[in-house]
Amino acid sequence: MIAIVPGPIDVAAVTASVGDPAQGAILVFLGVGRADFEGRPVLSLSYEAYPAMAEPEMRKIAAEIEEKWPGTKTAIVHRTGEVAIGEASVVIATSTPHRGACYEANRYAIEALKARVPVWKKENYGDGSAWKENRTPNP
Repeated sequence: MIAIVPGPIDVAAVTASVGDPAQGAILVFLGVGRADFEGRPVLSLSYEAYPAMAEPEMRKIAAEIEEKWPGTKTAIVHRTGEVAIGEASVVIATSTPHRGACYEANRYAIEALKARVPVWKKENYGDGSAWKENRTPNP
């Protein structure tokens, strides 16, 4: 399951998509809206993406994960539109035969997504808003 969706993400469906009796570990990462950015209250987030570019890049990331950690199943779903504080903007699920690879694969997925997938975030404050790149400077 690789998708850009316009509304809330069905976390259970993303998780189920990587389920397999041969896998001994499933790890689910939820990126959620936080209420503060550098001391400034954030009321909500708004995301925009270009699915025709974003989804192929997300599929490349999943393929890279399969190559680095054979047998890994990966699902990546990012939403667009208004996201409330505490609500998931991205869900990444990975499953592997053993837990160590599951942690590594899942972290690889979120870091690669942040670095490469064209998704834009606007933080909405009580006194205005600011567009931010969907990237993190630290791993």
